Amino acid sequence: MDSPHGAAVTAEDFGLKGPRGWAFRGVSVEADPGSLIAVEGPSGSGRTCLLLALTGRMKPTEGHAEVGGLRLPRKMAAARRISALGPVPGVSDLDPSLTVDEHLRERALLQRRFDGSLRALLRPGGERAASARSRVEEALEAAGLDLDSLPKQGRTSVRDLERLEALRLSVALALIGRPRLLALDDTDLKLSDADRAEAWGLLRTVATEGTTVLAVCSEAPEDAVVIRTGASGAVRRNASGTPDAAAPHDAPGEPSGTSVPTKATGTTAEPETGTKVAGATAIAAEDDGKPATDAEPGTETSTTADAGTATGTGTTTDTGTTTTTNTDTDTDTDKTTTEEGAADAIAETGRA
Repeated sequence: MDSPHGAAVTAEDFGLKGPRGWAFRGVSVEADPGSLIAVEGPSGSGRTCLLLALTGRMKPTEGHAEVGGLRLPRKMAAARRISALGPVPGVSDLDPSLTVDEHLRERALLQRRFDGSLRALLRPGGERAASARSRVEEALEAAGLDLDSLPKQGRTSVRDLERLEALRLSVALALIGRPRLLALDDTDLKLSDADRAEAWGLLRTVATEGTTVLAVCSEAPEDAVVIRTGASGAVRRNASGTPDAAAPHDAPGEPSGTSVPTKATGTTAEPETGTKVAGATAIAAEDDGKPATDAEPGTETSTTADAGTATGTGTTTDTGTTTTTNTDTDTDTDKTTTEEGAADAIAETGRA
């Protein structure tokens, strides 16, 4: 198989923030072409997001990275063209209802249709078919997948494959495109110790032949360049197998510098006694019980708000006769107003 030149991977203060907080942050790494890079950490610590960001499939929020000399996030489309995904749940899953042969034929057709040069498309059909078969055979050999060892050879359904066999098939499908970077998620998931060692041996061989490998795992091998993720989403780098100290980071979902509003005290203003309201309407206690119109010219109207209980309204006319109406008002507002105000207050504070 032709040995493609692997892609060097570098990153500095690389981070990605989503709607629920930082998926990963502060990633710095430097790996040579043909390296075996392991993203180690527990599930939910941003491992898959980091893998997709380094292959140009998720846009980072801060910092930058370079894959094969292509700077991210500016060259994301170009990074996708030189990278290929192995098994990534929810992104590049195998179809359990298809057979191994069907998967291989489909990938070869897609490769020839979308990634082939114009000159290659103009070649005779027989030559194109022979070239596709050659690519498939080379990819199967590199992935260590022997079709004759399967229960029904190439007619074996994916659902009938063992976990390690499915991993080899995914790697073979990715290698058909001869990528410079191969990325895999959950590399050692549900593998026995023997199968795990065999899987890492496979990826180590792929890297040795020239393709840079980026693999997400729960436990990285000692000879890999390790990017270790924490349970809180912080990611730090080491290039020698020894993890760096975790850097300070924000908790997921909490942006840095968040300020919590404090409750102001002493902000309630009491009404002053003897406040004069201009233009007030006098309410006269006439015999017919109807409210009076605005005061006559020369009439002085004053409203006095005592601190707490009753409101007195006094009207003085030119004849010297004073009519006073005392309206006893309860200190609390009426029931309807109180309930509406409480509902507004609950809505503003967000408490039920």
